[in-house]
Amino acid sequence: MSLVEIDGATLRYGALTALSGLDLRLEPGEVLGLLGHNGAGKTTTIKLVLGLLAPSEGRVRVLGQDARSLEARRQLGYLPENVTFYPQLSGAETLRHFARLKGVAPAEATRLLEQVGLGHAARRRLKTYSKGMRQRLGLAQALLGEPRLLLLDEPTVGLDPLATVELYQLLDRLRGQGTGIVLCSHVLPGVETHIDRAAILAGGRLQVAGSLAELRRKAALPTRVRLASPRNPQWLERWRRAGLAARRLDGQRIEVLLDDAERDGVLEALLAAREFDLEILPPSLEDLYRHHMSPAPAGATPCP
Repeated sequence: MSLVEIDGATLRYGALTALSGLDLRLEPGEVLGLLGHNGAGKTTTIKLVLGLLAPSEGRVRVLGQDARSLEARRQLGYLPENVTFYPQLSGAETLRHFARLKGVAPAEATRLLEQVGLGHAARRRLKTYSKGMRQRLGLAQALLGEPRLLLLDEPTVGLDPLATVELYQLLDRLRGQGTGIVLCSHVLPGVETHIDRAAILAGGRLQVAGSLAELRRKAALPTRVRLASPRNPQWLERWRRAGLAARRLDGQRIEVLLDDAERDGVLEALLAAREFDLEILPPSLEDLYRHHMSPAPAGATPCP
């Protein structure tokens, strides 16, 4: 059973179309990167899954239930982009409060504070917390009750590099345990190695969805091949004469762009020559995002 099923979801506010005909799935143990500019419809999509909004057309189901049902809501956790807590409460008091609301034992709050690296600050008032610490507390709140579905909106905001690495390590463990995760982020290089599929929204419409391999096939963008310390200076001119997009990056490196038809032949020649240190760079998530993004379709008005 899919954790999330969105079928033909359209959401209108009067004449304003926030989301148009969205079809999307999330399976157990899968991380979906939900990507798009501000106003693309990412937050609207998350609110539909949370059951905070109802589609004007289509349907949204969570774990086989209507997204607005209590059964569905009990099995998900949500971390908003901007977390807000009572500044006079401590971290432990705050998390125990949310544990009571969710029907979770208070001992789980203590365990989660340790898990997100806040055990040492559990008794401190939140007004003394940094933004990164508040973000960690928000993540602990989302993890209460061991939800089967996690919705994370810009989870690395305010986190230092080490905390960001630890966050993704935690998400990788949860994915391995079967938790489904929807991850919204503008930091595309950071999420690339931690998502199974990406869905790119623009103007309330789904532009493309699939694994990175599928998105690369659809985009047909060139692969970058970089060569370090070439001993034969004729390679650059040779490729240019052959009509390949080749350039010198600096005194030690040259780069050639290869489409699917060119790639295998050129790589075979380079490997046979044994003159180079090779770096092969397929299109990154950021490259794919730029390629697939387009202006909002006519008739669709951006909405957060």
